[in-house]
Amino acid sequence: MQKIVENIHADASSKTVTIDATIGKIPLRYQVLNEQIHRVIDEGYKTIMIKNVAGQRFIGAALVGEINIKIFGTPGNDLGIFMDGPSIEVFGNVEDQAGNTMNGGKLIIHGSARDVIGLSARGGTIYVRGDGGYRCGVHIKQYQSKRPVFVFGGRVRDFFGEYMAGGILVALGLNINENGAFDKIKGFPIAGQSIGTGIHGGKILLARKAAEIPCDCLGTGAKVTDLDEDDLQDLKPLLVDYCRAFNVDVTRVLNLDFCKIIPLSKRPFAHNYCSKML
Repeated sequence: MQKIVENIHADASSKTVTIDATIGKIPLRYQVLNEQIHRVIDEGYKTIMIKNVAGQRFIGAALVGEINIKIFGTPGNDLGIFMDGPSIEVFGNVEDQAGNTMNGGKLIIHGSARDVIGLSARGGTIYVRGDGGYRCGVHIKQYQSKRPVFVFGGRVRDFFGEYMAGGILVALGLNINENGAFDKIKGFPIAGQSIGTGIHGGKILLARKAAEIPCDCLGTGAKVTDLDEDDLQDLKPLLVDYCRAFNVDVTRVLNLDFCKIIPLSKRPFAHNYCSKML
């Protein structure tokens, strides 16, 4: 593969490196960009700035450890796939499957996210200032201290938390500006249809009263109810951290009404299976 170095500018004293993902108005191939990222990490750089990103896929794939990446532009599918530890901050939108099978670390997205965010994540944190697409949080899970947490500042589309087996999903239903000011979205549902279809662990927290969530929006195996004290203990530190990331007044956010969607059963589709082998 061709080695391109003229787009890399390193500051050895601060262990910071800047990579330009576009050369002469032509975006680098994603293989080349990711090879450069891994190479500068191998050279000891822990802070990486990537500018002019234009749809390159797999940025941050399988990275481990205390690495900070700031992305300016729009990364392509599978941002942070298999990641375990690094922090990636995106000043723009992200495409599908950011945080795919993520095991740890943090994604902070200063725009909106497309579909299937956090697919099968086992841990880590994803904060989105704007909206989420379809099937966000599908099949996320948790084990012992590993628990994925995703917070969306705006709305999410259909099948939010589908087949969810653990973790916490939050949708705030707000319009949050770049300066942190916000107002409540009016006239639209906070989440689409089939919320929590097949959910059998974890919880979905929506910044609405339980009575404002129509029953026909709930997926198979899900129910909506009010928060209890344990939920509030989980929610408060998440919102404090989220609001810090986007310079939002946390006091106003904490004063919002919240409800939760949880499983009716640990086996929502048990009736679909044979009771005994023949």
